[in-house]
Amino acid sequence: MAADYCDGTSHADGTSPDTGPEPFAECVLCRKPTEYPESCKGATLCPVCEWQEAQRTACSG
Repeated sequence: MAADYCDGTSHADGTSPDTGPEPFAECVLCRKPTEYPESCKGATLCPVCEWQEAQRTACSG
């Protein structure tokens, strides 16, 4: 497990004990806010783009 997994610097709801809520990350496709905090690593997608991407990959067979 990663050392920062339980270090207490953030909460599951996106708040930090010191600074309050984190700003939301932008969707990499449409640049709308996602439901993930900015500190989230990887390609973040908004719910609409995430759903559309899931449809594209499910029917690409």
